[in-house]
Amino acid sequence: MNPADKDRIAASLAKIMAMMCVRNTGLETLHAGTVPVTQTGDYADVFVLDAAGRRIPWAEVSHLDDDRMRDLMREIVNRLYTFHVSCDDPGFLQRADRWMTVSKKWDEPELDRKFLGVIGYGPGEAEK
Repeated sequence: MNPADKDRIAASLAKIMAMMCVRNTGLETLHAGTVPVTQTGDYADVFVLDAAGRRIPWAEVSHLDDDRMRDLMREIVNRLYTFHVSCDDPGFLQRADRWMTVSKKWDEPELDRKFLGVIGYGPGEAEK
């Protein structure tokens, strides 16, 4: 397979998996809340007052606790697993094609070199 085809297929697969496996999960619950008003544009003027009376800058507030993060990750892993085990089913592929129409409107993905660094992998290491 030539590099351009490989990149095109990988980009399409990344977008369809994000659309079907990550969107409409618990992430939507986090997104659905009220967005605070900021006059500075960077939320430096926004604070959360908690039940203990602490005034916490918006940038330092955790927006989900460990239980919610665990639930979200389980949901996403289960969807990714389901996607992979269903990807050879013709009915599933038909539905995935419909979702692909929506995801085609998204920006093209870019190689995440920071991610590769975090996992200790650099391009070309597979050949070593």
